[in-house]
Amino acid sequence: MKKFNFRKVLDGLTASSPGSGSSGGSNSGGGAGGGSIPSGGTAGVLREEIQETLTSEYFQICKTVRHGFPYQPTALAFDPVQKILAIGTRTGAIRILGRPGVDCYCQHESGAAVLQLQFLINEGALVSAGSDDTLHLWNLRQKRPAILHSLKFNRERITYCHLPFQSKWLYVGTERGNTHIVNIESFILSGYVIMWNKAIELSTKTHPGPVVHLSDSPRDEGKLLIGYENGTVVFWDLKSKRAELRVYYDEAIHSIDWHHEGRQFMCSHSDGSLTLWNLKSPSRPFQTTIPHGKSQREGRKSESCKPILKVEYKTCRNSEPFIIFSGGLSYDKACRRPSLTIMHGKAITVLEMDHPIVEFLTLCDTPYPNEFQEPYAVVVLLEKDLIVVDLTQSNFPIFENPYPMDIHESPVTCTAYFADCPPDLILVLYAIGVKHKKQGYSNKEWPISGGAWNLGTQTYPEIIITGHADGSIKFWDASAITLQMLYKLKTSKVFEKQKIGEGKQTCEIVEEDPYAVQMMYWCPESRIFCVSGVSAYVIIYKFSRHEITTEIVSLEVRLQYDVEDIITPEPETSPPFPDLSSQLPSSRSLSGSTNTVASEGVTKDSIPCLNVKTRPVRMPPGYQAELVIQLVWVDGEPPQQITSLAVSSAYGIVAFGNCNGLAVVDFIQKTVLLSMGTIDLYRSSDLYQRQPRSPRKNKQFIAGLTELNDSQVSLELERCKSPTSDHVNGHCTSPTSQSCSSGKRLSSADVSKVNRWGPGRPPFRKAQSAACMEISLPVTTEESRENSYNRSRSSSISSIDKDSKEAITALYFMESFARKNDSTVSPCLFVGTSLGMVLIISLNLPSADEQRFTEPVMVLPSGTFLSLKGAVLTFSCMDRAGGLMQPPYEVWRDPNNIDDNEKSWRRKLVMNCPSPSQEIGDHQYTIICSEKQAKVFSLPSQTCLYVHNITETSFILQADVVGMCNSACLACFCANGHIMIMSLPSLRPMLDVNYLPLTDMRIARTFCFTNEGQALYLVSPTEIQRLTYSQEMCDHLQDMLGDLFTPIETPEAQNRGFLKGLFGGSGQTFDREELFGEATAGKASRSLAQHIPGPGSIEGMKGAAGGVMGELTRARLALDERGQRLGELEEKTAGMMTSAEAFSKHAHELMLKYKDKKWYQF
Repeated sequence: MKKFNFRKVLDGLTASSPGSGSSGGSNSGGGAGGGSIPSGGTAGVLREEIQETLTSEYFQICKTVRHGFPYQPTALAFDPVQKILAIGTRTGAIRILGRPGVDCYCQHESGAAVLQLQFLINEGALVSAGSDDTLHLWNLRQKRPAILHSLKFNRERITYCHLPFQSKWLYVGTERGNTHIVNIESFILSGYVIMWNKAIELSTKTHPGPVVHLSDSPRDEGKLLIGYENGTVVFWDLKSKRAELRVYYDEAIHSIDWHHEGRQFMCSHSDGSLTLWNLKSPSRPFQTTIPHGKSQREGRKSESCKPILKVEYKTCRNSEPFIIFSGGLSYDKACRRPSLTIMHGKAITVLEMDHPIVEFLTLCDTPYPNEFQEPYAVVVLLEKDLIVVDLTQSNFPIFENPYPMDIHESPVTCTAYFADCPPDLILVLYAIGVKHKKQGYSNKEWPISGGAWNLGTQTYPEIIITGHADGSIKFWDASAITLQMLYKLKTSKVFEKQKIGEGKQTCEIVEEDPYAVQMMYWCPESRIFCVSGVSAYVIIYKFSRHEITTEIVSLEVRLQYDVEDIITPEPETSPPFPDLSSQLPSSRSLSGSTNTVASEGVTKDSIPCLNVKTRPVRMPPGYQAELVIQLVWVDGEPPQQITSLAVSSAYGIVAFGNCNGLAVVDFIQKTVLLSMGTIDLYRSSDLYQRQPRSPRKNKQFIAGLTELNDSQVSLELERCKSPTSDHVNGHCTSPTSQSCSSGKRLSSADVSKVNRWGPGRPPFRKAQSAACMEISLPVTTEESRENSYNRSRSSSISSIDKDSKEAITALYFMESFARKNDSTVSPCLFVGTSLGMVLIISLNLPSADEQRFTEPVMVLPSGTFLSLKGAVLTFSCMDRAGGLMQPPYEVWRDPNNIDDNEKSWRRKLVMNCPSPSQEIGDHQYTIICSEKQAKVFSLPSQTCLYVHNITETSFILQADVVGMCNSACLACFCANGHIMIMSLPSLRPMLDVNYLPLTDMRIARTFCFTNEGQALYLVSPTEIQRLTYSQEMCDHLQDMLGDLFTPIETPEAQNRGFLKGLFGGSGQTFDREELFGEATAGKASRSLAQHIPGPGSIEGMKGAAGGVMGELTRARLALDERGQRLGELEEKTAGMMTSAEAFSKHAHELMLKYKDKKWYQF
């Protein structure tokens, strides 16, 4: 991927002007746009006082680590000495796992699926075979593995690879049935080839099929076992270049495994059978079994079963051998789950799995194939999980997995990331969560324990929160680039379980996953947690260490409002907003909790989507539901999904909005403070002059519509799509997407199709969750494809494309100035809309803390309006010194602590107000970012000091103001894949990198920034990718990553004894170099395979290849190999000398015995 970094260029981009680097802004909010400010005045004083410390040298984009289960796995390998595991995937990725903290991700540039992986045992290298018929050699002696060599096969397809232990020659089987040999050190093909027509008998008329197995004999390394798909097995003598024996079977072969003595081998077949063959009698199997087949009468063939895809035959010194295989179940059990069968003696254990089995490996004590294997565990790679079974216990328990492999247990729908949070939170959450962990795991340590890892220098606490489609929420400890689950919360427990046939009202809004989490808001300091779901509900949780049993308090809110039309003014002639600080709107009757029951008729009204439990509920320690707020049906229309959410623990208020309006709820007094349509927030100052439309008129309008065919409806939908729409399965699913309106008339049937879900909000489908979201772009023309994401909107007015709804897209609680004439700060709620409007809501709270529980809270629009281009995404505030201001919060205390006295029940608030000053002027900056631009206003004058048009051809998906290096910056992720960083408050571009093109809406829904230069997104349905935009962390990343390779001595082979070594075979004296080398075998055809030097060859000099160090390493390996052979020869010589001495002694004794005897005495 090409990456463009304009850091140093961007530093000087705005040097000639003190304003923003972009000068195309409109004069909004009464301030100066386009990067210019009024001369003189308080704004100028504020500008001079702030010295920004961040420069482009502080920023660099770098991926740090990937968490989760490898998506779409295909291959598995294990190094029994280094004890590290490698997993290959269909997308060309390789994940290498060791002890907790050792987790490495590497990717093939071609993206071809990984077919097979082979470790060079205890050598710090890995061979991968891809579906593009290319072999790669990876160097694992560095923290970021790199490819040293590649070998591309041009005329044959790779099907199987085998690398004998302590050998540098790799056997490669192909689809044509040939076997080639590759030198691992030079990655050059040997001239020695085993052709399929030489391996099989000349009388055979059919092709044996692809090579499905290769392995050398444990007894004799000079013999190679070749398995072909059609059931033929050839035992090939490498020295004599001929087949020593051949085995034929009627069923196709899937896998083969040797007995460690090298006299027998076992095959698995497509009919569910296992055959055991003896080399002394190859004419027929020594034993044939169908483990899961029904027993038949004598003389009848056993019933066929499903294919046994793999079998492993492992021997034990003190017990019966283990026969482990996958598949082989009977066909009559169609509902049986995928299974792994373990046969040990007469006992047969079937382990059922939750997902299909991709691959499994048996972990053994020894790397030598000619010794008792002594298996102790089985690693089972499933399609969506990784489990390890303990073979040392009779009940075969599984090990507790230390890796976060269950992120996707339910599809991830949203994420949140918190860096540098309070340090005690991780311990508290872990202490609560550990009580709910599953039991029954093996009591032994996790067997994949290779590599080395330390904490490094970056040790501040980090927490990641994931929301899921089943309503569950998981808290993860993400400190020091690791990931460990701390605590799991199930939001569905506050609702009644829906019985079959009773979920009709919910199904009209959501087809599946009615509890799916849509948005989350967490205050780490107060431990207040708030979540909104797809069924239009909000739940507020408080944290407690004590268990309670109580009833769940719930509120129902009516939030529905329609408008008749929009008079769209031209962007250039937008009238300025009047100063409405003195014009307070009159109070409107608010709709709060209601108990209205829908009539027996068709129209539904005042009905929530889900039913909250009414009986007392036991709540365990942890997060306990404080209040449930539900939007209800209004006049037959379902409630719209919530598009924005914010909570203030200091104020005791939660605010949320959707495309209809805004609701503000006091969760201390459990009352609704505000439930108002969006245009009511403007009152007489509505720029678009929208008028209320009664529900009755709405019904009459629908009844009188004419008919349109489906293609016309979809044309209207396509015309009304905004660039902020998430085009998924033909629906607009963005929180900022609007309803579709046009001059044409629709039939009532078609309107019911479009309006069934309300304006612009489709049903939430399981396939639309963030974990499995796929972009479905319009397929009419290339232009429409591009326009679905890159269509520019000239202003907030033209962006709506005649849409009649204005959604609430951003909310922010802060101590700020609600009006121009204010001299002191007060509690405020900033409201951002999809039309780029910003409204400030004034909150009038009781002054005394005791009165907060009894006195009402007043919530009124202040009359202050600001505007930007595009939907508003985020807010933040800075003090006059340029320091980032945090929203006020309440210090946490346990609400259920029985030891608290009356004094301790007083609320302790941290307000984070601007420092008081006697000077007249502005005391606060407000940063507002929309889909198109960012603006900085000074308050209370509401002067626009800086404006920066971030993008014209695309739109921003995620923006946040984050702290970094004791300063603050604005981080943005754009739909065109750019990550942009701007300094604050001047909005100078610090970084602009084309990092990641938006290929999936999963990324858009889960991308999030946090402090200290950290960010993350869901890179696949099962994996979280973390990255940093901090130069400091990039510099220290190598220290934080784990080492995959650690120097370990290879275990010594068991002493086989003199006679066993002398007569057990010729494997110990087999010289592959002499047989496969160029001097003997010659050169392979150049057209057969092409050698490609890897990009890591230079970096790999530190390891074992390339340059002088590689030559030295090869020389050292050659010396070691020669020394080992000399040592073996010395041992044999010593054994022969001992045997000769014994023979001489016996001969001397025999001579003495018969020395004095005459010939006739014998």
